[in-house]
Amino acid sequence: MNAVEAKHLSKAFGIRKAVDDVSFELPEGAFLSIFGSNGAGKTTLLRVLSTLARPSDGQAFIYGIDLKEDPDKARECIGMISHASMLYPDLTAEENLLLYAELYGVDDPKARVSQLLDAVGLSHRRLDQVRTFSRGMTQRVSIARALVHDPRVVFLDEPYSGLDPHAVEIFDNLIESVRGDRTFVMVSHDLAKGFGMCTHALVMSRGRVVSFAPKDQLDYDEFARLYRETVGMGVA
Repeated sequence: MNAVEAKHLSKAFGIRKAVDDVSFELPEGAFLSIFGSNGAGKTTLLRVLSTLARPSDGQAFIYGIDLKEDPDKARECIGMISHASMLYPDLTAEENLLLYAELYGVDDPKARVSQLLDAVGLSHRRLDQVRTFSRGMTQRVSIARALVHDPRVVFLDEPYSGLDPHAVEIFDNLIESVRGDRTFVMVSHDLAKGFGMCTHALVMSRGRVVSFAPKDQLDYDEFARLYRETVGMGVA
């Protein structure tokens, strides 16, 4: 069974299709990087796949669960990390994670939160308000939040936005430490980094898929040329 599957997926806003007839299959344990210029439909596609937006046409599945038919069940399998932390700044790191753990019905939420704070290296700041954290520290709490219910699929929307080099290194190490057999789908503007992390690569332009393939079937230089020609130069 595929971890993520899209079948002729579309999302329209009025007469404009932000996502237009997108289809692909992603196996368990894969890491998909989605590339494209601003307005290509990357984030809209991610929002549909993560159940934050309903598709206008087509179907999407998370481990065989139809996102239209049973979005709540699909959300049990999904974690989301983005440039927006989805944290409450006036709550402490521990309070934020306990809130999400309880919302997801996690068994023994205090133990799970303690485990995650250890994993992201923030046990010593667990009682501090998130508003006092640096961008990098906030993103580390965001990772813990996304993983609190042990999701099988993790979506990442420009997660490196605003991170300094040290925070990027910490973030990379954390993602690598939790990959296991989890499946990741990441939107990125950084071609070199996104290509380096992925097992599969997808390029979008004007809502459509320009290219989708496993990385081992792609040559980076040729892929970069395709990206520049179809996306960077705005050619449909």
